[in-house]
Amino acid sequence: MGVTDIYIPLEEAAAIVKDGDTLALGGMTLYRRPIGFVKGLLKRRRPLADLTLLSFTGGLESDLLVGAGCVKRVRSAYFGLEAFGLAPMFTQFVQSQRLEVIEETEASIVMGIRAQIAGVGFLPSTAWLGTDLPALRPDVKTVIDPYGGDELVAFPAIACDVAVIHGLAGDRQGNVLINNNLGIDLELVYVADTVIATVERVVDQLERSTDGVIIPRPGCDMVVELPGGAAPSSCYPLYPMAGAKILEYTEACNGDRFEEFVTRFVQS
Repeated sequence: MGVTDIYIPLEEAAAIVKDGDTLALGGMTLYRRPIGFVKGLLKRRRPLADLTLLSFTGGLESDLLVGAGCVKRVRSAYFGLEAFGLAPMFTQFVQSQRLEVIEETEASIVMGIRAQIAGVGFLPSTAWLGTDLPALRPDVKTVIDPYGGDELVAFPAIACDVAVIHGLAGDRQGNVLINNNLGIDLELVYVADTVIATVERVVDQLERSTDGVIIPRPGCDMVVELPGGAAPSSCYPLYPMAGAKILEYTEACNGDRFEEFVTRFVQS
């Protein structure tokens, strides 16, 4: 793909995600989440199914996909709306056993992603030793350190089909600027087979800043210009979190009006 055609429309980018994919959504909790891209997924004529959502923390963007019935399983160290409480659709689907949750912690996600990046089947760690977590994850084995003889937890590699991150800006060569609230965005760039970035604006040249990190051109396979693409989560320093909209969402879900909310929301 040349520098002239790295920018594509949202509809074309959203069509890349396939049923059964592992989809990673960048950002952290309610900050710089690719919600505009999720809107694009929800606008598709045929709804997605059987997705595995991968994120360091799941938030509104993930809850929308869960509520729409697109998700089969979730692997995340946290899933919620911070000060706005529980993620309502995630909670509802888990309680009704319509959603599989792969128990993860910060350590297991990071080690699994790093193993995939390194091209090995697992990475060892002292994390989870002495806890009940291995009982919840029979796929997580233990190994003996060949040098020191200690028992270690072997966290299996985590593969990812598509990762989507949201940036402040992209230049015409395809470099993308994100802020310093990184989450695991940089790791997602390396681990995913396909990386899509949505950006607030396109500029001729990115300005280097102490409050930002530039993902070089090879890091993103395609870029979508999408102003306001993180709203109602925040995109510092461009705009704050829209708390009123998030409250509107939770009230709609708690009032059994999820579909009504989504119908309006995806058109906004």
